[in-house]
Formats: sequence, C-alpha cells, structure tokens
Amino acid sequence: MRRSWPYGLALLLVGVVLGFQIGAVVSGDPARRALRKLQEAFLIVQQRYVDPVDSARLTESALEGMLSLLDPHSVYIPADEMRRVQESFEGAFEGIGIAYELLPGPNGQDTIAVQSVIPGGPSEKAGLLAGDRIVAINDSSAIGFTHEQVQRTLKGPRGTQVRVTVRRPGVPELLEFTITRDRIPLYTVDAAYMLDERTGYLKLNRFARTTYREFVQALRQLRQQGLERLVLDLRDNSGGYLEVAVQVADELLGGRQLIVRQEGRRPEYRAAWYSHPGGLFETGPLIVLVNENTASASEIVAGALQDHDRALIVGRRTFGKGLVQQQITLADGSALRLTVARFYTPSGRLIQTPYHQGSRRDYYAEHWRRAARDVTRPVEEILAEVPDSLRYYTDGGRLVFGGGGILPDYLVPPDTLSPLVQAILRRNLDQRFVWRWFDQHGGDLRVQWEHREESFVKDYQPDSTVQQAFREFLEENGFRFEAGSEEPAALRFPEERWQADWHVLSTLLKAQLAVRLLGPRARYPVYQAIDSMLQEALRLWKPAEELAQRYRERLRKGRD
Repeated sequence: MRRSWPYGLALLLVGVVLGFQIGAVVSGDPARRALRKLQEAFLIVQQRYVDPVDSARLTESALEGMLSLLDPHSVYIPADEMRRVQESFEGAFEGIGIAYELLPGPNGQDTIAVQSVIPGGPSEKAGLLAGDRIVAINDSSAIGFTHEQVQRTLKGPRGTQVRVTVRRPGVPELLEFTITRDRIPLYTVDAAYMLDERTGYLKLNRFARTTYREFVQALRQLRQQGLERLVLDLRDNSGGYLEVAVQVADELLGGRQLIVRQEGRRPEYRAAWYSHPGGLFETGPLIVLVNENTASASEIVAGALQDHDRALIVGRRTFGKGLVQQQITLADGSALRLTVARFYTPSGRLIQTPYHQGSRRDYYAEHWRRAARDVTRPVEEILAEVPDSLRYYTDGGRLVFGGGGILPDYLVPPDTLSPLVQAILRRNLDQRFVWRWFDQHGGDLRVQWEHREESFVKDYQPDSTVQQAFREFLEENGFRFEAGSEEPAALRFPEERWQADWHVLSTLLKAQLAVRLLGPRARYPVYQAIDSMLQEALRLWKPAEELAQRYRERLRKGRD
C-alpha cells in the first residue's frame, strides 16, 4: 500500500471527536452572558412550566435551533442516529449479513424479504437464501415490522445469536435458523469491473475509513485484467472523510500537486494536501462521472482532477458543498457536526453554493432549481455568464468557476423515461414482479446461473415467457395496452409503447434478478446497457485521451 500519511494532523483537521473545555470556546463577556441567559431560561422553564417538561427534548430542540441559524451543513445528530452514522463511515456493523426489502402486505403488515445474503456472512453460513421471508424473530412475529424494528432486532453484538423463522417459497413447512451475529463490512466500492478489454469501471458510494483500502484493491485487480483507461463513477456520492478523498485523488495524480486547501478561523483548521509520485493510475485516460448529488469529499476529488486537467468530468453540475465539518461528540453519544473551515480546489475556487444563514429550505430549493436550469443549456453558455470574480483556470488554461459546484466538461441531461416506464417504477412494479417470478423459478435460476456472474450478464435475457408474465402482472395492477390508443391516459398505453419499452423493462428485470442471484454488485454490469450517462461517457474517450497526453507532457516537463 502507498506511503503512510500524517494521520494525526489529518484527523485533527477533518473531523475526529475532540474533547474541549467550555471556557476555551466561550470566551469574552458577550458570549458568557449569552450562555448564562440560556441556562437561566432553561431552568425557569423546567421548574415553573405548568406541565412536566421533558428536559432532554428541550435541550435537543435548543441545539437544533442554535445550529439552524448557521450554515446549512452544521447540524445536531441525536445519539441513536449517531450509531448509524458511525457504522456507515467506519465501514462495518455487527449483525446477520443480509440485504432486505419490506414487501407490502394487507393493512400495512409488511414482510421482511431477504433480497441477498452477504457472501461468507453469518446468514449464508446458517443457510438463508435470497427470496426467504422472515416471519418471526426469536419466536415473536416479525410481520408488520418497520425498518427500525428490523434493525433493532437483527443487529446486535458480535457473537450473540438470533433465531429467525423463515417461509421459503416452494417449501411447505416453516424453516428455523439460529444465526450467530458477526462483524459485517459495509463496502464503499459498489462495483469494479472491466467494461471491455481496455476500460475499467469503478463506482464509489462514499468516502469512509475503509474506502482507500477498497479503492487500491479494486484498482490493482483492474490493472491485472488489462486496465488502460478508467471510468470513476462518483454519482450520488455525498462525501465523507476529507483525508480519504485526498488519498484517492493522490492515486490518480502524478508528481507533487496540490489536491485541496482548507481555511478556517482557527489556525489548526488551515492546511493543504499534496499528491506524491507513485500512484496506481497517474497518467492513463480518466473519465469521472458526477451528478447533482455528488458532494463534499467527492467534489474534492473531481475538483482536483479537473483543475489539473487530469480527467474529463462528465455528467451534471455537482452539489456545491465546500464546507468542512468537525464532528464533536457530546456526553450522551449525540454529536455536533460543526463547520470549521472552507475548502478550495487547486485553482483557488470555493465551490460552495451561496447560502443565507438560517435559510436551509431556500438553499436546497435553489440547488434543485439550478440543476433543472443547467440541463437545458450547453456548457459554453453557462460559463459565459460567470462573473470575473468567480473565473478560474486549470493548469492547461481551461475556464472553470467557483461559487456553486463543479460544472462538468461535458453535460449529460437526466434520462428521459417513457410514461410507461415511469408509471412502473413509481409503483415499484418491476421489483414486485421479480419477487413473484423468483418465488416460482428461483431454484431453477440458481442451478443455472449462481456463481456465474459473467455468463449471466452476457447470456441471460428475459424471454417471451417472462415478457408475457410481466405484462399480465401489469394488467393485474390496472395497466392496459391497446393498439392505436393515444398515449397515455390513466394507465392506458399503446401496444407500440409496450414493444418499444421492452428493452428497458427487460434490463430492469434482469438487474433485479442479478441482485437476488449474485448480490447487489451484480446489478451494475447489467444496468450499464441503459445507463445513458455512462454510454455517453464511453463516446468521449478521444478528448479524454488527449487530456491525458497533455497531462503526461506537463509532468515530464516538470521533472526535466
């Protein structure tokens, strides 16, 4: 693994839990007077209000109100939510190792349906299969459970046991399994595979403690498979740890180049991070996919690669979160996530979307309005409107801007789905049908395709039997297909629309089956066939290769 990092400094700057003295923070007479006023008001309400007061709830409301007047990303996190947050960013939790869905039942009595089991995890070892319905946990009915109840009963300390009762389609009697809970990894690399003999695809969903290790391992495996050029997918990646984003960017940049700089009011929050020679993929052609949900740490990576002309950025304008939060744990396990600095890309731009303090709703509403406007205009038109104060230039002299996310080099509008596909997805009918089909045919599908992911992706296609069954399922749910009818009217669609959309619909069904047969990662190689942004990116290798060639030349000149 690549060189070691000064983690002490990095963690201090970007979000470890720090202890501190109130007196060190609340300094000066005005601040002390305000704190005494708050304490006095709290005690008066607690002692004199006409009804008994929930002190904990009052305190949490006061904290939420206090932080709501700051920037949109400074927030209070209650103790129970903090446990889930820590699991997500530490990269593991302790439980039984399944992905599940709640299948709707009558009167809200949902059933826990096992979507997939984690390979090598406790549930697979115990014998659970995708498609199983968990109907009881420790002899108590689990029908009608909420997600919160599922988490509370199936998660638990490593080494403890839980007994589940399962209804398995095609098996008349109920089955019982005793599962010993274990540590379950939460992977941040959603997918890493070769699109063709030269082209690798790697998708990151966040930047957690384990991300750098996962990223390096995935990149090495792709290189062994012939990687010459890479698509890095950061769509819907909402961020995470700054220092992990720096590590990922460092593997993609050559020489000693600035990755990100941050500035805060206090000296300990001012720092800069640079790349080092010796990365795993420093000069090969690179395309980065982004969208309106690409934020924070993922924008650090995209911004550094764009400013150094290292990668072609493709997709839609990113969220625009240029603020650095420090997570400070309170005595009860809750936390303040407090903005302590701003970060700047190598060209010097602050990509934070403008905001007014205390106007969180307006901030997010403007983000979505801007995203809707962007997709109707070319990049050149958007850049032409940028004021001089927000204009910056990449190493190669290309114009970029600050003050509201990262604008891709190539804009790709959102997928335009037909009214029929939209109606099916809104009602979740693709997933509901696959559950029914898998209940009936899961055994045969396992015999033919289990552990054969590459063959499944290449060779399996939902046939005319599946097509007819899906159509009948849609008709059971109120859809009608009529030759020559006008499109659409109250779930009535022309016969031609059904035929035209079958390619998309069959791909959606195949992706759902892939998850149940082969696990969550298997959906990506299937879905890529109808992923319009990825398909558009694959037509842009010529400019990406030209960018990579110029980058290599600048690196060579820098060494001479």
